[in-house]
Amino acid sequence: MALIGSGLASEVGLRVLLSPLSSNIVLRTACCSVGIGMPVYSTFKAIENRDQNEQHKWLVYWAAYGSFSLVEVFTDKLISWFPLYYHVKFAFLVWLQLPTVDGAKQIYNNHLRPFLTRHQARLDRLVDGVYDQMVKVIRSHQGEIRFVRSMIVKLLGSSVNEVASPSQRQGEISNTSPEPESESDHED
Repeated sequence: MALIGSGLASEVGLRVLLSPLSSNIVLRTACCSVGIGMPVYSTFKAIENRDQNEQHKWLVYWAAYGSFSLVEVFTDKLISWFPLYYHVKFAFLVWLQLPTVDGAKQIYNNHLRPFLTRHQARLDRLVDGVYDQMVKVIRSHQGEIRFVRSMIVKLLGSSVNEVASPSQRQGEISNTSPEPESESDHED
């Protein structure tokens, strides 16, 4: 009986996910779950189990996924208007991870690795330049960074006090001394 129920649920889930009329919110959530959520956990497991083959597999995946995300940042506003865009994106993200086709490895070996190898010297100079500029900006704005950090600490500290239980807040309030009354208040 449980198999029938779970089969029905998965069929309904797939129909909602793959329906051309389904909401993009469902598909975007599925893309995020498949493209980021599951790989993060799988990467964690590969690191914790010290499995070199799995670590290599997930490094290749992240290189392929990162490249796809970089391209998508610049093209998303244009291509997201195409019908079934998120369906195709979901299928692509699944394809990247499928062990039978190893899509991430294909993308890496056939496209990403040759491109990066060909332009490695130029990219190294670019990355070094960007890094140097980031260091200069951070060094020149140390005062502002300290100020923002202190404001964040103060905000987080005040939000912790707001979350305190009512009895703790009453205790804090009763510990504060009231303002002294002026003499004009006593003249009545």
